[in-house]
Amino acid sequence: MSIFRRILIGGLAAGVLDIAYAIGVWALRGVPAERILQSVATGIFGKAAYEGGATTAAWGLVFHFALTTIMATVFVLAYDRLSFLQKRTMLWGLAYGFALYFVMNYGVVPLSAAPMQAPSTLSAFLIALFPHVAFVGPAIVIGAQGGLRPQAPAAA
Repeated sequence: MSIFRRILIGGLAAGVLDIAYAIGVWALRGVPAERILQSVATGIFGKAAYEGGATTAAWGLVFHFALTTIMATVFVLAYDRLSFLQKRTMLWGLAYGFALYFVMNYGVVPLSAAPMQAPSTLSAFLIALFPHVAFVGPAIVIGAQGGLRPQAPAAA
């Protein structure tokens, strides 16, 4: 499978799972999906993203998938060059998701126009960390491996 396709699978799967989690968690608190997507757009537009309606929500979705595709690109390139990533791959996916949380929240977001809001409690931190470890990293690993494929039966 081509490297482009593996990156696309990982980036799209990670993006869908991550944004679905965020929308679902915040919907339980009464926050509409449009607001979640606008919050992603604040990285470029700052607080003005909240005034942009569906347009800035759409930009937020584009930015979100651009970021997850970049995350997938980094891992797939590393996966192809570093043989140790091809052993215990899902463990590396969990670790990558963990690392991505910190890179995004303590590297990318502070450098963007988004207002910084660090989790104020341990439970808020765990709720924010969970999708990266459980969904983003593993989805990117699955993409790096070429997607979900049925295993061939073992030779007798």
